[in-house]
This record gives sequence, C-alpha cells and structure tokens, in this order.
Amino acid sequence: MKQAKMAITILFLLLLGSFLFIWIQREIAFREELAARPLPDSLHPILEEKSRELVEAAEDIGITILITDGFRSFGEQDILHQQGRSSGGNIVTYAEGGESYHNYGLAVDFALQLDDGSVVWDIERDDNGNGEPDWFEVADIGKSLGFDWGGDWNGFKDYPHLEMTFGLSIRELQQGWRPEDTFD
Repeated sequence: MKQAKMAITILFLLLLGSFLFIWIQREIAFREELAARPLPDSLHPILEEKSRELVEAAEDIGITILITDGFRSFGEQDILHQQGRSSGGNIVTYAEGGESYHNYGLAVDFALQLDDGSVVWDIERDDNGNGEPDWFEVADIGKSLGFDWGGDWNGFKDYPHLEMTFGLSIRELQQGWRPEDTFD
C-alpha cells in the first residue's frame, strides 16, 4: 500500500513538473516574442483619425487648432526632456525617452491657431466669443472622442496633451505590448 501511494505521488509530481516545465517554456517564448515586437514609428491609426475629427469638431464651433506634436522617437523625447534642465527654456515634460505615450504613437499635443497662422498656448483665450475658454472646449471635444486629457492630471498639468492608452501602461508598452489592431 505504501509503495502504491509513493508511486502515485511520484507520478503526480512528474506530471506536475512536466506541466510546469511546459508552462515556463511557453512563458519564456511569449516574453521573447513580446520584447521583439517593433516600436511604432508613427501615430496610431485610431489617434490619427480621432485627431482629424478633433480638428474638424473644433472648427465647427469656431475654434481653429493645430496638432503640434504626435509621434516622437525616444531621442526626440530625450531632447524635449532636457528642456529646462540642461538646455534652455521651461520644463515641458517629465518623461524621458520611452516613458511617454508619444513614443508609442498614442498621444498628440494641440495649440490654438490664430488667423495669421501663428499658434498660441493660451488656455484662457475665447476667440469664438461664447464666454468659455477655447482650450477647455477643445479638451471637452477630445474627451468626447475618447482621449484622456493631460489637463485632468492631478500633478503636472499638461494642457496641450491628449492620449489614448488602450488600457496599456507605459511599463506594458516598454515590455512590447501594443494595442491589438496594430498587428496583422
């Protein structure tokens, strides 16, 4: 009886070890595949479309905006991060290369465009004359289109910033996760 229990226990442990070994091998292969996924090199197609809709919807209520920034490479992000630190100007971001949704094609920045073609980042300006700041009207349009707005953040307010994360964190994007519709 003791030998039968021992044999069953050994068999069980062998089966458990086999399943564990297979699971670990699959997990390693998955992580390697994930890490090998290429970084985006342009704005995500959904953000591209929603950005056009944002510009059109703002125009419909008498506000002209310009998308001033979209996809950024890690190098471009690092240069921007240095602004106000080792290079001149004000600090405009706390994100280094790889730490911004811009680096994954999932964020855009906008500014108000004046009749002469120049742009301003005046969050109190009311050029359409309806008594509401144009900036906040555009942010509300963006949110209605599915964007998250940097002006709603608790810490550093990034008023020009709109992003769609598709439920992915920066850490997940760094690990190779991508929104589903970017793969064949």
